[in-house]
Amino acid sequence: MVGIYRDLARTPGVFRILLSQLTARFPWGMLSITMLLHIQALYGNYTAAGVVLAAQSVGQAIAGPMTSRMMGTFGTRRVLIITSAICAALLILVAVTVFPIAVVTALAFVIGLSTPPVTPAVRTIYPKLVPGNQISALFSLDASAQEIIWIIGPVAAVFISTQVSTVWGLLIAAAFLIGGGIWFISSPQLGTVQIPPARQRFGAILARPTVLASSIIGFFFVASFASLEAGVVGAFGHGGIESGFILAVFSIGSIIGGLLFGHRDVSPWSMVLRATIVMVGTAICLVSLNPFWLGIMLFFAGFGVAPMFAALFTVVSSTVRFSETAEAYGWVGTGQLVGVALGSAIAGVAIDASGGFGGILVSVLFLVATIISAGISVRWMPDLRGKDASPIPDTAPIQLPHKG
Repeated sequence: MVGIYRDLARTPGVFRILLSQLTARFPWGMLSITMLLHIQALYGNYTAAGVVLAAQSVGQAIAGPMTSRMMGTFGTRRVLIITSAICAALLILVAVTVFPIAVVTALAFVIGLSTPPVTPAVRTIYPKLVPGNQISALFSLDASAQEIIWIIGPVAAVFISTQVSTVWGLLIAAAFLIGGGIWFISSPQLGTVQIPPARQRFGAILARPTVLASSIIGFFFVASFASLEAGVVGAFGHGGIESGFILAVFSIGSIIGGLLFGHRDVSPWSMVLRATIVMVGTAICLVSLNPFWLGIMLFFAGFGVAPMFAALFTVVSSTVRFSETAEAYGWVGTGQLVGVALGSAIAGVAIDASGGFGGILVSVLFLVATIISAGISVRWMPDLRGKDASPIPDTAPIQLPHKG
């Protein structure tokens, strides 16, 4: 295990790309809570805040595959520069001005539309940075590292917004977006790895079974996290510090699981097995809502999270043409965004009816749906044990007839 990560560290540029894209994505660990608190403080109710966040999420869901595809047409750096500039400028505008709620909602929608496609960009580039037998390990390291965003981001957002101001919370998010974006965009690897223009019409990539299956599986899997987060918060109330610690322990389990198991070669049953680990740990939480019990069970449940994401990303990478990978990851991201919205909404209803138990139960049901959908998809999943997980080349050698 140590050897494969040591090999990754020796590959030029890998850690710079990893750290710079994490910095560029860090604002999204802060933004939901900061925006929620900012809009609530300005307009006096959570309904307005919910509408604004919903508009932002819809914009992100629409933009995901579109801006990802544009990177192949207009160039990765150009798309990232334009979207980062628009998104940061609008965040600053929302932070320092007061508009009617309808205007803020429209601005939030454009913020979502202009979300820089850092995630599809970096996951498209990763397979070109390392040999095929290290791709799964790199995706696992990325999935483990991104948990830092969801551990530190919300804590930083709440601290800055409550102890300083929500205005500064939004401005600091914009600063990370600009600074991390500059760092990532200036990476030499971003210039050396060119994403070729997609050959098929927009959306045609969804006809590839592995992309459609990964989008559906990712939708259920991420919906379970949104439900779980709502359920844990519902169990202890918005003021309860227990929920923050429990969710942090869940993320720590994911980091450890990713480092220990995420580098393993992907087989057709990998996603079923990894999702089952998460489901069993989450289901046992229903025995008791004692915070220590929840923390222990979710720590072990987290062992399957980063490895599951690593399997999803590796499956997409290994089964589509390089020119299609950015759009494919865009669709997978859109599925996950929709999962967050639906998971939160259903969990909210369940929490009103049964408290935190209801939210966690919804999470378990989404995880069961994840396992079922992954099981149905086994027939299309590649067996990458001992094989190269690189994308399919856009050009292939032509076999000429032998003369003579």
